[in-house]
Amino acid sequence: MARQPYATPEQLATYTGQAAPADAERLLARAGEDIDSALLTAIYPVDEDGDPLDAKTAAALAAASCAQVEYWVAAGDDGTGAQGRWDSVSIGPVSLSGRAASTAGASGVELAPRAARELRRAGLTPGRVAAW
Repeated sequence: MARQPYATPEQLATYTGQAAPADAERLLARAGEDIDSALLTAIYPVDEDGDPLDAKTAAALAAASCAQVEYWVAAGDDGTGAQGRWDSVSIGPVSLSGRAASTAGASGVELAPRAARELRRAGLTPGRVAAW
């Protein structure tokens, strides 16, 4: 059984200030998969379904999911990551040109900049701030 997305279409609409796209549930589910992949080594308390117990962590995961979908929608992507892979594309007769640079992090997941910031601010991604 697939786990529930971290955010709802209603939360997405609130986050973006626009109506959620027609396929918001699918996009949020895919965004949740990307967030999960980016956080494979993160440690935080979860319930038996794998959902975070801490409200701040749950809010950060929801915001990161919304940011990921917002990024895809702005880029014209459908959540597959195929959009933006080529710097030039023609359809007939097919012509692809130069691969666009990947923005994938150490996890191999291409997170939207805002999604990555949400996770970092919540302390869910690697890195520590030390007093100097």
